[in-house]
Amino acid sequence: MSKIMRNIQCFTLLVCLFSAHSYAEQFKVLLFTKSAAWHHKSVNEGVDAIKLIAENHHFEVVWHEDANQFNAENLKQYQAVVFLQTTGDILNDKQQQALKQYIQAGNGFVGIHSASDTEYGWPWFGKLVGRRFHIHPTIQTARMSVIDNKFAGLEYFPESVLWTEEWYEFGEELSPNLQYILSVDESTYDPNVQWGDKIGKGLGDFHPVAWYQNIEGGRSFYTALGHMPATYSNKAFQEHIFGGIYWAATGKGMKK
Repeated sequence: MSKIMRNIQCFTLLVCLFSAHSYAEQFKVLLFTKSAAWHHKSVNEGVDAIKLIAENHHFEVVWHEDANQFNAENLKQYQAVVFLQTTGDILNDKQQQALKQYIQAGNGFVGIHSASDTEYGWPWFGKLVGRRFHIHPTIQTARMSVIDNKFAGLEYFPESVLWTEEWYEFGEELSPNLQYILSVDESTYDPNVQWGDKIGKGLGDFHPVAWYQNIEGGRSFYTALGHMPATYSNKAFQEHIFGGIYWAATGKGMKK
């Protein structure tokens, strides 16, 4: 092989390596949508929105409904896992342990809407999400407010806004580390509801709908927004989701 040809090959290899480095996504996320109870109609819109968010913000997202993805070796490739509209008992004991160790290794978790309606028999998951779903009234428009605009992704929300949602009522705090970022004013909608013996009357003067926390070495973000398919085309909501994913995956994005 001539010296010229060798030089050409070396130059081509360097260009390929530089290009691969330049275009590599900034982090990688596992998107998980398994349902074992109620199945939300907005799952596909949610997946499409998160894929668009990943494209707009240059990160990689891999979508699965297979719980076998939750093993120690496989999870090593991801910086955050996203539970989108998950419900019910979706992980076995080994898979639960893999997720717990993954978070404790310094990685991130993102829960969207019914992620708080998941794994009721696993206390640690309740702590990870922060609060459990209890009940919700009919879909209504209400006044939602930003509590902490320092958190990533809230730039597109005004201080107060009318928002239409299936407003979740939650049980007690399951972690002492919760930092609240969005709340809804119960005086602007009717929180009263009854499902058989289960009754909902709202949470009173303070009704949070989104929060984050540092937990056991890792990070967790949760938002109760996202019931309706149309919500996922809303730019403010997309950036809210991105803020949670970005912070969970990197620990960055907070305003000073």
